[in-house]
Amino acid sequence: MSLATIYSRAKVGLESPLVSVEVHLSPGIPGFSIVGLAETSVKESKDRVRSAIINCGYEFPSRKIIVNLAPADLPKEGGRFDLPIAIGILAASDQIPKAELNNYEFAGELALSGELRKITGEIPLAIAARDDKRILVLPKCNAKQAAWVDEASIIAMHHLNQLFAHFANQQPLPLVEKPLATPTAIRQAKDMKDVMGQPLAKRALELAASGGHNLLFVGPPGTGKTMLASRLPGILPDMTAEEALQSAAIQSICGQDVSDSQFSLRPFRAPHHTASAVALVGGGSYPNPGEISLAHNGVLFLDELPEYDRKVLDVLREPMESGEVTISRVLHKTTYPAKFQLVAAMNPSPTGFYTDKRSSPEQILRYLNKLSGPFLDRIDIQLEVSRLAKGVWNDNDQFNENSETIRTRVQNCRNIQLARQGKANAHLTSPELKVHCHINESDCEFLELAVEKIGLSTRAHHKILKIARTIADMNNIKTIQRQHIVEALSYRAMDRLIRHLTDSLIG
Repeated sequence: MSLATIYSRAKVGLESPLVSVEVHLSPGIPGFSIVGLAETSVKESKDRVRSAIINCGYEFPSRKIIVNLAPADLPKEGGRFDLPIAIGILAASDQIPKAELNNYEFAGELALSGELRKITGEIPLAIAARDDKRILVLPKCNAKQAAWVDEASIIAMHHLNQLFAHFANQQPLPLVEKPLATPTAIRQAKDMKDVMGQPLAKRALELAASGGHNLLFVGPPGTGKTMLASRLPGILPDMTAEEALQSAAIQSICGQDVSDSQFSLRPFRAPHHTASAVALVGGGSYPNPGEISLAHNGVLFLDELPEYDRKVLDVLREPMESGEVTISRVLHKTTYPAKFQLVAAMNPSPTGFYTDKRSSPEQILRYLNKLSGPFLDRIDIQLEVSRLAKGVWNDNDQFNENSETIRTRVQNCRNIQLARQGKANAHLTSPELKVHCHINESDCEFLELAVEKIGLSTRAHHKILKIARTIADMNNIKTIQRQHIVEALSYRAMDRLIRHLTDSLIG
């Protein structure tokens, strides 16, 4: 019987459901049809496959060819099915051995010459193939990245001509070895020692890195807000193997490569303030991930925060709480992870200074009102970054710690949190707060009085406890003390600024 079944996989968000490519050759008028909810890009593979088979010296069957992509109700798109369709035709026409084909999965786009071209989503493919205990054959340009998946069996192939030699055991293709992560060179590119002065801002940055807290720098132009934020990746702890694979999987479905030097480094995304809501959270007919998902397990940096459209910023509120984003369309509903750490920078007024008398309190408040209260409420640390003090540039004895020294302290602090609760302090839930952020009765009364006086919400109250917990961990102290709460309360610059402006208007 002229029938062959080849295994491949579709791309549905971060999932790679199995697709059986069934090829049947039958007598009759020669023809080539593809069925099974194939998009235009898949149907166009007929011409690519025919030319590739002929140009590689194989015989293209002069028979009626029917290719079924099962299951029929699963949408298929892209050129990834070129290779399995070509192999199915060759196997059905007995031009290659098919005894071992059931142990393999194939994905790759074919050039007319028979060369294999790059596809997207190779890491989810490799994870799914590993779980089903099959060997995955990919284009050479995809194989190295897919090899990041532990215990996955990956074969790199660059031309269709290699098929027969491999399956006839004449020249078997070797498995691709897993690459080694080497993040040192990239981490040293932007070092904290280059930042002059700003000890409070550096302290806040280390605190944010230690506990995974969201951070907002408020200050006039030229005070180093952007420079400080860009140094955050250099002091963050490296990702675990599982976290690195999650981040790499998201980048792979977007067609982005992850180099050996970047694999274990946390992502750092810095979209321009003209970015739309879809660009940030993701979207499209077939929903693709946005910036917040590309920043999963890493940092999302928003510079000139009030210049973003208010509606664009407000779409971040739910992902900041849940750590994921669900994109719904008429025919598709896809959920992407989005557990990112937000770092933002802004000027305190339209002119850059709220004390230069170029803007009235009403104008400044109108400018600050571009940021909604619920959005600001989700930012743990809000710090005012002031101008450099006189003499900083001439102080030759000034000592600046490098990023590696700070990162060592951050890693130690994070290890304390992981040993205690299995997660960073910023991700503690309300029930976990009662267990891990317990304070005595007098400190509890002090905090409640401060929260009531400043006018903070329950969420902000919880965030102050989380920050205090991180401060205690930085000092290797098991119990939260009064000084930790006081320092945590000091990181509310926006609340103080808005209250000052409001009081001046009332007065």
